[in-house]
Amino acid sequence: MAVMKVIEVLANSDKSWEDATKKAIKQASKSVKNIKSAFVQSQSAVVNDDEVTEFRVNLKITFEVN
Repeated sequence: MAVMKVIEVLANSDKSWEDATKKAIKQASKSVKNIKSAFVQSQSAVVNDDEVTEFRVNLKITFEVN
């Protein structure tokens, strides 16, 4: 039987929500091993002068605990 744990992380990107998600997983994997999935809980964007300048994601990352 596997035991799983879920953590919540926030990340941002000036390119896209997908890029922000990839950055979050890459950074989390430096300290968390056995990542199995990521659930994008929410997305938001920062707007300046009628332009989107930043994409933000709130993720739930699931990993297996040994």
